[in-house]
Amino acid sequence: MNILAPSILSIDFGHMEDELKKVVNAGADIIHVDVMDGLFVPNISFGPPVIKYVKKAIPDTKLDLHMMVKDPIRYLNTYVSLGMSDITIHAEATKHLREDLLQIKESGLGVGVAVSPDTPLSAVENVLDLIDILLIMTVYPGFGGQSFREESYDKIREAVQMRETRGLSFDIEVDGGVNAENIDKILAAGANMIVAGSAVFNGDTEANTKRLLEMMK
Repeated sequence: MNILAPSILSIDFGHMEDELKKVVNAGADIIHVDVMDGLFVPNISFGPPVIKYVKKAIPDTKLDLHMMVKDPIRYLNTYVSLGMSDITIHAEATKHLREDLLQIKESGLGVGVAVSPDTPLSAVENVLDLIDILLIMTVYPGFGGQSFREESYDKIREAVQMRETRGLSFDIEVDGGVNAENIDKILAAGANMIVAGSAVFNGDTEANTKRLLEMMK
């Protein structure tokens, strides 16, 4: 099943509640939440207070948490308590990847692992049996609005092959530079969970969401 996860990294924070309700009313049933710490990536986004606000504004919508955070397991209990549907951590951000993923799994939430553009999929091959989501970053993490990296198509296809070879069933999520011009090719490569920020929130949010969802059918 194809899933659209609008990223609030690109939202108009001055009209956040209205914008969130627009994407939900347009048919999106999951929101992508990017948490950055200024250490793992050179930018800082937002933390628990903003996520509490999002959860209050759209309480029935799933929140897909992407932690661009060094040693992310330090914050596990905090984010579990905020009502996330899943938590994705970066392979590059911890020395104890398998143990950290197991802790997320034990919390009862969906488990995700992310890889940055320069990280080969072989770096997460030994944890694929634990995950519900493999997040392939198609831009360098830390900033919204970047262009999709063309070499990412091969990485998506490689992930599909690894999943099939192992007989696994995790979602393949793509984050970075997705728009109406490349989404068809991304889906054709094998991704089924699409993060879109600027493509959703720049312009008519509701119309953009409906257009992308229609293209994903």
